[in-house]
Amino acid sequence: MLRSIIDLLTPAASPDVAQSLIVLMLAISLGVFIGRVKFKRVSLGVSAVMFTGLLLGHLGYALEENTLRFLREFGLVLFVYSLGVQAGPSFFSALKKEGLKFNVLSLATVALGGLMTYLLYVLTGQSIENSVGMMSGAVTNTPGLGAAKSVLVELQGHYSERTFSDPAIAYAITYPAGVLGVILMIVLLKRIFRIDIEAENKAYEEKFKNRTVLPVHRKCRVIKPEAIGKTIGEIHKLFGQGYVIFSRIKHSGSSHVFSPVDETVINERDVLMVVGLPDHVEKVLSYLGRESSDTMVEAEDEIQSRTLIVTRKDTVHKTLSELDLYNRYDLKATRVFRSGMELVASPNLELFFGDKIRVVGNKWSIEQAEKLIGNSEKKLMEPDFLSLFGGLILGVLVGSIPIFIPSFPVPVRLGFAAGPLLVALLLSRYGGIGMIHTYINHGAVMFMKDLGICLFFASVGIHAGHGFYENFVKFNGWTWIFFGSMITVIPLLFMVLTGRYIMKINFLQLVGLMSGTYTDPAALSFSNAYFKSEIPTLTYATVYPLVTIARILMAQLLILLLL
Repeated sequence: MLRSIIDLLTPAASPDVAQSLIVLMLAISLGVFIGRVKFKRVSLGVSAVMFTGLLLGHLGYALEENTLRFLREFGLVLFVYSLGVQAGPSFFSALKKEGLKFNVLSLATVALGGLMTYLLYVLTGQSIENSVGMMSGAVTNTPGLGAAKSVLVELQGHYSERTFSDPAIAYAITYPAGVLGVILMIVLLKRIFRIDIEAENKAYEEKFKNRTVLPVHRKCRVIKPEAIGKTIGEIHKLFGQGYVIFSRIKHSGSSHVFSPVDETVINERDVLMVVGLPDHVEKVLSYLGRESSDTMVEAEDEIQSRTLIVTRKDTVHKTLSELDLYNRYDLKATRVFRSGMELVASPNLELFFGDKIRVVGNKWSIEQAEKLIGNSEKKLMEPDFLSLFGGLILGVLVGSIPIFIPSFPVPVRLGFAAGPLLVALLLSRYGGIGMIHTYINHGAVMFMKDLGICLFFASVGIHAGHGFYENFVKFNGWTWIFFGSMITVIPLLFMVLTGRYIMKINFLQLVGLMSGTYTDPAALSFSNAYFKSEIPTLTYATVYPLVTIARILMAQLLILLLL
């Protein structure tokens, strides 16, 4: 028995599945432990798993070949899909604002990095496999490495007589310099440009205040002659259906508060609760009368306000008008909360799983609507494996679609990285397809993301660890680190100078762009702590999805064009 345990814990040339799993778990557990150690507010996080994997591989540990391939690809799929789910809600809305400008700058930076990789390949005589691995490490892009390895596997089948280098070795050598390079550039640029962080925060807040429009609710006293005697329905026709919502009304001289219907007549000195966008509410208030300080309209004895969560399958993808809460239960929907955003409850608003609807009405009406909508907190916490794996299947299928380009020996594919990422983005944008949705509670998303990247880092690191030292000496690893640093620093300088002096981007936003363009969560974590701000996170999420897809395609195209 003891002998069997020793055999499982010692390196083996041909490990079985059991030993492979033990080695994998050892690499992940040690890596996570080391990743928590901080040095001057900087830690490696889960990326430390890559280096513990390298160490174990160097010591002779290995993974069974089929187990290795499965863990590597499955980990990558989980990682990018969870990123898409996480970033999706804000990605498309951001494109309508500054997101387009940010993504153009980031994509230009990616293109410059690709150009530099090509020039270094031509000037240094390095193989394109090693050059692409060096580039992926320098920009800390794991999906790009995964795409490079996938296309090399296809090429190996096409050119069986050739032997290709493993890009993971160059990736592992340049990766630390990539992580630290971005962090050092952030610190140095702050000092060189003499950035006043407090001033940058104030400037951002002022800009955000001027651009962000959220629904408001205001109380209105009806005093204008042109409004007296009109019905709620006539007011809706005058301004347009869904322009504002009248959630509550109290007639003058009465203490009775109720939710008005289209036939409700407005009398002089009635008090109305008006909900909508600020400029819409202001126009309606000007038409009706003036703002009121009456507190009776907010009374909870006869009329209540509740937030209901959409958890019933037959409610998902229906519009508020299709639910018809108003005619069914004399209930009025005033606002909808989705992925941290507050929306006006317009009749044509489509509902997604996990949406929160603010409704106003009496207790009985709310209870009936609750049965229709679901409102099950427990259901939100339960993992919906049908949706999860349905989405993953779609992602793998999309990633496997061959894109044939003339003169290329093998087709280009989005692969196991870009395919699931793209599907997750689209599903999160449109709320899902049929029974597949993208609502996953935050804790589960973070678990999926970290588990996926740990599986990928451990399997890649263990595999690359075999002969790592020999390859470092053979290829002069310090030279690779130098070249990788050039790919890290020069495009960053281009981004910062262009963003700061031409596009006039706030420095805190620019820091997020730097971390997002280099897909560097360690740099993002450092930035949030160093500047005591969450602003970098917002721009990071804005560019990360498109940059990831671009770097995946860049890695494949460089190999296919130059092999």
